[in-house]
Amino acid sequence: MVDRIATSEPHVFTGSSFSTPPAPQDSFKHRVPGGETQRPWSAGYGISNGDRRASFPRNHSFKPNLLRNDSCIGVAPSEGEDLWEGHAKSEVGGGGNSVRKGYVLYQMASVLREISSGNRQVRRLALMISLNVAYSTVELMIGLLTGRVGLVSDAFHLTFGCGILTFSLFAMIAAQKKSDVIYTYGYKRLEVLAAFTNALFLLFMSFSLAVEALHAFIQDESEHKHYLIVSAVTNLLVNLLGVWFFRSYARVNIAYRKAEDMNCHSVCLHVLADSIRSAGLVLASWLLSLGIENAEVLCVGLVSGTVFMMVLPLFRATGSVLLQKIPANVPSSAFNKCLRQVTALEEVSEVTQSRFWELVPGHAVGSLSILVYRGSYRNRVFEFLHGLHRDLGVQRSGLSTEPHPTPT
Repeated sequence: MVDRIATSEPHVFTGSSFSTPPAPQDSFKHRVPGGETQRPWSAGYGISNGDRRASFPRNHSFKPNLLRNDSCIGVAPSEGEDLWEGHAKSEVGGGGNSVRKGYVLYQMASVLREISSGNRQVRRLALMISLNVAYSTVELMIGLLTGRVGLVSDAFHLTFGCGILTFSLFAMIAAQKKSDVIYTYGYKRLEVLAAFTNALFLLFMSFSLAVEALHAFIQDESEHKHYLIVSAVTNLLVNLLGVWFFRSYARVNIAYRKAEDMNCHSVCLHVLADSIRSAGLVLASWLLSLGIENAEVLCVGLVSGTVFMMVLPLFRATGSVLLQKIPANVPSSAFNKCLRQVTALEEVSEVTQSRFWELVPGHAVGSLSILVYRGSYRNRVFEFLHGLHRDLGVQRSGLSTEPHPTPT
């Protein structure tokens, strides 16, 4: 039961003291039709029970610091706050723009500081994104000036890819933050999400290349657009630099020991897929110059299948982590054996809940709820369960017990 204190006169808290609101005024008399008296106001303001102006929400947990009289509602200024009376709108707006510009400059400076103080992978990825942005900008300008739709389309494709890589860079930087009261597990899983996003983008690129090959086969295109060769060669050189930066993650089936491995592997597959795409365009143009028919269909289709098979293991691994599948390095039979050993204890009546998942690669988490008989020695059960979890490679586990009647 919550105690309620009834007050006969409303008060408003301003600053460090309470003040009584001003007395009612006659500012609404001009709205009363002629020959009628003004509606009486009760409780200092004269709002009757049937007046809809009194229909305020019943949730009084939020009490704004407002001053109310008969004709207006004003926000009570806090201590040290200047009133904006006598200032023009242009002055106020100009100050707001300067503050926003300063905030943007501060954020840009903080990002550059994080990149410069980051590890080698962060700096390399930032350099590669900068090169791709510069190249896509030049390609877009040339395409717009010359009216080449293929160059404009390729520039937008590179720009979208740079956005995905920027998310991977942000995940690398944010993953270094420590856990707090809101994100108690930390920010490591953000790198898994970035790798999953990269995998989705590459699968979409594989599908779009397959559609492009099918369109070329239906239209029976026997000539390749030679102005795209220069673009493909330049893009290939830029992406090969990225492949060299992340060459240690170039294996398709890589053993992920931590979240950073998953993110860097996705970046390597991204630039490797772009390199294969550019190499496929160059090869198709060379085969067409030799007079081979349907060379573009063959090359683009081969690139589409290669990218799909290359990205599929990463998509499965990241999806399994995000769906909280059991750790990949522990077989399901080991967890079943663990549950049988727990149920076989004399103190345990039943296992009501058993959940094990992989927070990030190399960090397994478990949660177990059991029913124990009354009067049982629970510390022995806890020690046994923690020992089983250590054997399974579970770094963090949560155990909860509930009493169960002693069997007759």
